[in-house]
Amino acid sequence: MLELVDVHTHYGLSHVLQGVSLKVGAGEVVGLFGRNGVGKTTLIKTMAGWVVPTAGDLRFQGRSTAGMAPDRICRMGMGLVPEDRRIFPGLSVEENLALGFMQCRGRSRDQERRKLESIYQRFPRLAERRRQLGTTLSGGEQQMLAIARVLAGEPRLLLIDEPTEGLAPMIVEEIFALMASLRDEGVPIVLVEQNVRRAVELVNRYYVIERGQVVLQGQAADPQGRAALFARIAV
Repeated sequence: MLELVDVHTHYGLSHVLQGVSLKVGAGEVVGLFGRNGVGKTTLIKTMAGWVVPTAGDLRFQGRSTAGMAPDRICRMGMGLVPEDRRIFPGLSVEENLALGFMQCRGRSRDQERRKLESIYQRFPRLAERRRQLGTTLSGGEQQMLAIARVLAGEPRLLLIDEPTEGLAPMIVEEIFALMASLRDEGVPIVLVEQNVRRAVELVNRYYVIERGQVVLQGQAADPQGRAALFARIAV
């Protein structure tokens, strides 16, 4: 689905990503772990085209996306749920969801209606609040809306950045249950998450990032790999 080869990214003179290479296969959930400030969010934004790499190559479904505009990458089927959610506060829940339809152009009104109803079946809490403004939602509801809006565009690959940060434990469990259901449906996911012990139960493989480089990678099902992961990031 996605391959990065020796990707470098700068913010001015700051060399944030320093030769990152990784792969995401069809149907895989891949975790990006590491301490705060090591480049995880920059990495996921580089994948989505929000940040332009200064060297290296990114290939999505065999096509190079390095330097491609983020809206083109989005229409190719890569959906990003950003850390700050970016809910439009002056729009209702349903109006926010309708923006997700822009990722799949050419749908009929009837197709959009059926898609919207399927989203409400997956997110019944959003169905109850469909007429409410984004500003009136709780943090957990806003996170659900951010994920649902991307799913409205039927992405081929889902990028999710810190979906449980600052949320109550009950909502954290709901978000992980949602991601597990998407995994079980075969939706590939790249997940940045600080709750590593919880996330490692969800992912198939993981990469640990330090100072803009991949320093460890492994299979989540491998007990020795998990021990090395937990020792590396001290969780």
